[in-house]
Amino acid sequence: MGQAQSVYQESHEPADGAACLQLAIAYSTGKGVPYDLVAAHKWFNVAAVKGQREALGWRAELAQEMAPAQIAEAQRQAREWLLSRA
Repeated sequence: MGQAQSVYQESHEPADGAACLQLAIAYSTGKGVPYDLVAAHKWFNVAAVKGQREALGWRAELAQEMAPAQIAEAQRQAREWLLSRA
Protein backbone atom coordinates (compact mmCIF):
# COMPACT_ATOMS: atom_id res chain seq x y z
CA MET A 1 0.00 0.00 0.00
CA GLY A 2 1.35 3.44 -0.91
CA GLN A 3 1.87 6.24 1.59
CA ALA A 4 -0.89 8.41 0.10
CA GLN A 5 -3.42 5.59 0.24
CA SER A 6 -2.33 4.79 3.80
CA VAL A 7 -2.86 8.41 4.86
CA TYR A 8 -6.27 8.36 3.19
CA GLN A 9 -7.38 5.05 4.64
CA GLU A 10 -6.29 5.86 8.19
CA SER A 11 -8.34 9.05 8.41
CA HIS A 12 -10.85 8.44 5.58
CA GLU A 13 -9.84 11.85 4.28
CA PRO A 14 -6.56 13.72 3.95
CA ALA A 15 -5.63 15.54 7.15
CA ASP A 16 -4.03 18.63 5.60
CA GLY A 17 -2.84 20.24 2.40
CA ALA A 18 0.32 18.15 2.26
CA ALA A 19 -1.69 14.92 2.52
CA CYS A 20 -4.05 16.18 -0.22
CA LEU A 21 -1.04 16.86 -2.43
CA GLN A 22 0.36 13.38 -1.79
CA LEU A 23 -2.99 11.83 -2.63
CA ALA A 24 -3.25 13.90 -5.83
CA ILE A 25 0.20 12.79 -6.94
CA ALA A 26 -0.69 9.19 -6.18
CA TYR A 27 -3.85 9.37 -8.30
CA SER A 28 -1.97 11.11 -11.13
CA THR A 29 0.61 8.33 -11.27
CA GLY A 30 -1.41 5.31 -10.13
CA LYS A 31 1.02 4.62 -7.28
CA GLY A 32 -0.82 3.01 -4.37
CA VAL A 33 -4.25 3.97 -5.73
CA PRO A 34 -5.96 3.51 -9.10
CA TYR A 35 -4.81 5.90 -11.86
CA ASP A 36 -7.57 8.54 -11.99
CA LEU A 37 -7.09 11.96 -13.58
CA VAL A 38 -10.38 13.36 -12.24
CA ALA A 39 -9.52 12.36 -8.67
CA ALA A 40 -5.98 13.70 -9.09
CA HIS A 41 -7.25 17.07 -10.35
CA LYS A 42 -9.77 17.21 -7.49
CA TRP A 43 -7.08 16.65 -4.85
CA PHE A 44 -4.69 19.12 -6.54
CA ASN A 45 -7.51 21.68 -6.27
CA VAL A 46 -8.07 20.91 -2.60
CA ALA A 47 -4.32 20.95 -1.88
CA ALA A 48 -4.01 24.36 -3.54
CA VAL A 49 -6.87 25.77 -1.46
CA LYS A 50 -5.16 24.37 1.63
CA GLY A 51 -1.97 26.30 0.82
CA GLN A 52 0.09 23.87 -1.24
CA ARG A 53 1.26 26.25 -3.96
CA GLU A 54 3.09 23.57 -5.94
CA ALA A 55 -0.29 21.88 -6.51
CA LEU A 56 -1.11 24.70 -8.96
CA GLY A 57 1.65 23.65 -11.35
CA TRP A 58 0.84 19.96 -11.07
CA ARG A 59 -2.84 20.69 -11.69
CA ALA A 60 -2.08 22.80 -14.78
CA GLU A 61 0.14 20.09 -16.22
CA LEU A 62 -2.46 17.42 -15.54
CA ALA A 63 -5.25 19.50 -17.09
CA GLN A 64 -3.44 19.37 -20.44
CA GLU A 65 -4.17 15.63 -20.54
CA MET A 66 -7.85 15.99 -19.63
CA ALA A 67 -11.05 16.70 -21.53
CA PRO A 68 -13.01 19.80 -20.49
CA ALA A 69 -15.78 17.60 -19.05
CA GLN A 70 -13.25 15.79 -16.84
CA ILE A 71 -11.87 19.08 -15.53
CA ALA A 72 -15.38 20.35 -14.82
CA GLU A 73 -16.18 17.15 -12.91
CA ALA A 74 -12.97 17.40 -10.87
CA GLN A 75 -13.75 21.03 -10.00
CA ARG A 76 -17.29 20.08 -8.99
CA GLN A 77 -16.00 17.30 -6.76
CA ALA A 78 -13.41 19.60 -5.16
CA ARG A 79 -16.02 22.28 -4.45
CA GLU A 80 -18.37 19.70 -2.98
CA TRP A 81 -15.63 18.25 -0.77
CA LEU A 82 -14.53 21.67 0.47
CA LEU A 83 -18.07 22.90 1.13
CA SER A 84 -18.93 19.75 3.05
CA ARG A 85 -16.04 20.48 5.44
CA ALA A 86 -16.50 24.24 5.81
